[in-house]
Amino acid sequence: MVTESFSASSPAQTLRAERASVLEEIAALTRDWEGIVESASQIGVDDEHDPEGATIAFERSQVESLLDQARRHLADLDRAVERLNEGTYGMCERCGRPIAPERLLARPAARTCISCAAR
Repeated sequence: MVTESFSASSPAQTLRAERASVLEEIAALTRDWEGIVESASQIGVDDEHDPEGATIAFERSQVESLLDQARRHLADLDRAVERLNEGTYGMCERCGRPIAPERLLARPAARTCISCAAR
């Protein structure tokens, strides 16, 4: 159920905008990752013995972690869209109470109210 201070299209617009932003982030991170992999393959870095190899490995690992995080956020947003379509968006998945509109504005994919999230 959508909380009262949201119009019917407001959550959908917020979720669409957030999703588009995350997709852009994923595309940029993917380009970064591909660039790191390509540059590492061109110089034939031995991660274990080359001082630069450790830096490249760290950068690759960092970008992979950011990509994983962005993909999880995208999945959360997709689930929020499903809840919106089901009519359960804005309701806490644990206690069933409404999620505060301020929380949904800050975290559009929030699945729990602040009280349940604090537990």
